[in-house]
Amino acid sequence: MRTVYFTRANKSKYGGAENYLSCLSEELTKQSIDHKVVNTIFPKFIPSWLRVILFNLQVCLNKKNKFYFSLDRITCPDIYRAGDGGHKVFLSIENKSKTNLLHPTYLFLEKKCFNKARHIIANSQMVKDEIISTYKISPKKISVIHNGIKVKEIDYQQSFNKLIKEFSIREDQKILLYVGSGFERKGVKEFLNIVSKLKDLDIKAFVVGKDKNIEYYQQLSKELGIDKQVVFTGVRGDVDDFYTISDIFLFPTHYEPFSNVILEAMSFENVVFTTKQNGASEVLDDYFTMNDPDDLQVVSRIENLLQDKNKLENIQKQNREKSKLFSIENNLKETLEVINEVIN
Repeated sequence: MRTVYFTRANKSKYGGAENYLSCLSEELTKQSIDHKVVNTIFPKFIPSWLRVILFNLQVCLNKKNKFYFSLDRITCPDIYRAGDGGHKVFLSIENKSKTNLLHPTYLFLEKKCFNKARHIIANSQMVKDEIISTYKISPKKISVIHNGIKVKEIDYQQSFNKLIKEFSIREDQKILLYVGSGFERKGVKEFLNIVSKLKDLDIKAFVVGKDKNIEYYQQLSKELGIDKQVVFTGVRGDVDDFYTISDIFLFPTHYEPFSNVILEAMSFENVVFTTKQNGASEVLDDYFTMNDPDDLQVVSRIENLLQDKNKLENIQKQNREKSKLFSIENNLKETLEVINEVIN
């Protein structure tokens, strides 16, 4: 097989696409498949919209006969993995500044990318449908491959013993969890509102992640009377420990192509709720899918589960087993099938 060049401008350790690429690269190395990752050569002090254009020039001017599997919107991909969904759809949901040049830059590159790519991988059926309806791309050109994760071993007592030193939690206390940065789109306001409806129960809620307006959400928790129950942890390197001690993972996002946190939470034996605006809801039963971030039917469903230990534990164990269907190994197998089909 020819060398596969993965193009991804960002080199961050914490981004979802970066974590996915790291796992994918590790599996390819195990299988002795030659591949390279191409990151941007341009410094961060350059305006973001200009860096996006320069990265496109960097990879496309050097393409020659290289086979590009791109995780970014570029005008010369062989395969494009639309892990970020469609920016045009994203802008229709988000109230973003019309003066920010990054958005028209993305829209220009996105249209070219979808049309120029020999094949597109969508990480959810929701994203595939968006691409077809927005850009009139042939369905035959798009494959749906859900995200993959590493399913890790669980050591509840070890995780609990680590976190009890920092937070006032008890083993008999029920834990609700949110993980993610960018609180407005990912639904932290709605998360707090839902927790406020559960405040008569003996629960502790953790918000793991960062946001430039975190003080607003901390103040909101005070106004809702739940500041003693909700802990804002900031970004953590021990997220797995929070997944491990948590009972219910709640992610009332406004828009997500496919959030890996859903699979991660399932793999650590959490009951998981998210919105149908999240492509990852496709792996959940309807009962665990909210119609929108403000869907308060979820309150009674959480209450019922927290008051029925056997039902809660059964669903938690079922979710761990279900998460194994979405391993990074299965994702790689499906991705390699697409690469082989396009490259040959």
